[in-house]
Amino acid sequence: MSGQRLTEQLQLVFTPADEAAPSTVVREDAEPVVAKCEPERPAVTNPLMEAVCERENLKKALRRVKANKGSPGVDGMTVEQLPEYLRAHWPQHRDELLRGTYRPSPVRRVEIPKPDGGVRKLGVPTALDRFVQQAVLQVLQPIFDPTFSDHSYGFRPGRSAHQAVAAAQKYLASGYRWVVDLDLEKFFDRVNHDLLMGRLAQRVTDTRVLKLVRAWLNAGVLENGLVSVTEEGTPQGGPLSPLLSNIVLHALDCELERRGHRFVRYADDCNVYVRSARAGHRVMASITLFITTRLKLKVKRGEKRGGSGTGTDVSGLQLYAWPTTETAACR
Repeated sequence: MSGQRLTEQLQLVFTPADEAAPSTVVREDAEPVVAKCEPERPAVTNPLMEAVCERENLKKALRRVKANKGSPGVDGMTVEQLPEYLRAHWPQHRDELLRGTYRPSPVRRVEIPKPDGGVRKLGVPTALDRFVQQAVLQVLQPIFDPTFSDHSYGFRPGRSAHQAVAAAQKYLASGYRWVVDLDLEKFFDRVNHDLLMGRLAQRVTDTRVLKLVRAWLNAGVLENGLVSVTEEGTPQGGPLSPLLSNIVLHALDCELERRGHRFVRYADDCNVYVRSARAGHRVMASITLFITTRLKLKVKRGEKRGGSGTGTDVSGLQLYAWPTTETAACR
């Protein structure tokens, strides 16, 4: 492609007009397995990076990033400045992506207060990295989302917290009033990179895409003027992090379904519904063991959060019964 033709194409992709666009054995009372937890299909072999850099995909990604706004990353570039930057520098970055040499910048650490008095640590990518992540997300989401569990409601197209609450209410109305409340401690900070990349590689064989995701995971965090290496975790704040979290926790969904449990998961919060406290103790112990040994994560231990009813704190975990007239809370 000649330099003139490439310039014309870029002008079409990143025009001011686009800036205004909208943005096993099952127990007797077990629930039938409905999730897509069959053996992994052969990995996707299409050249995904070309799809990432495709014109319409880029236009859609730019519109989404601009609509989401957000604060600048470590380079200080605002979302409003991004289109002009892309007009001047996109040919270089596109070439880097296609050759597998693109290098993400570290994320900027931001802390926001939580209702319980703690803080939630976010990692704000640069505007350019948010744009590229969004373009990658739009290619990977259609590959992975159809394989996810029907019990998973967080960060998925066409799914919402309202649907999660409705599912929880259905379980409660059916007599499954004892709730095992599993909340993963600092989940986004503790995701095991090797486990995550292994699950990605089961369906994606374009090594440029895999290398790029690994580069984002290892890009580091700028905090108090110093960049620290990130050997685990996927910082909240980038467009790709929610999909990566669902890829990791899909293994938990499959395990719960294999055992025939009734459950609702929204991001890193998961409620399992059982008929008795005894069953709740059993589920709590076995699923916690699975999470710590197989997923290399930790279950948060603390007082019962929210709701009403009879609660009991077992080994710091949360197990409680809801009155039949109460509704379920799915955070």
